[in-house]
Amino acid sequence: MIDPFVACAVAGGAGVGAVIDLRTRRVPNWLTFGTAAIGLLLAVIRGHQLGFAIGGLVLGAALMLPGHLVGATGAGDVKLLAALGSWLGPSGTVMAFLYAALAGGALAIIVAVHRGRLQTTLQRTAALARSGSGLAAEIGRAPAAGRFAYAPAIAIGALAVALGW
Repeated sequence: MIDPFVACAVAGGAGVGAVIDLRTRRVPNWLTFGTAAIGLLLAVIRGHQLGFAIGGLVLGAALMLPGHLVGATGAGDVKLLAALGSWLGPSGTVMAFLYAALAGGALAIIVAVHRGRLQTTLQRTAALARSGSGLAAEIGRAPAAGRFAYAPAIAIGALAVALGW
């Protein structure tokens, strides 16, 4: 069942994060820590188990951390999914992560087309997938101009879950 309060909170936190990330390529700590703190507090106030909120928060960080460690996502992206996980709980966070991955892939294609780099992007992606080894080093060497804001993908994934999809 959809909780309108959770849906609004997730839409607000994720939406603000997406807009700021698009403009600055950063997701600020005040947003992620504030969203997480309110999610944890309201889990207790509304009678949910605190474990539900903590589980979502920890799982969100754990799912995003490997991508950050290889340089594919920023620390703000890790903290954003973790914060939203405090509202979505563990299973909702896993689904939000999966939806975000799909949305992120679609956004990557759109960005590559817009930048006139689709063929190069697809070739490099195929080469990375084939190589396996050296993946982290290659991603870490990618120029900043080749990167894009990932918070919009996280926002799409989290909102899809909050709306019951």
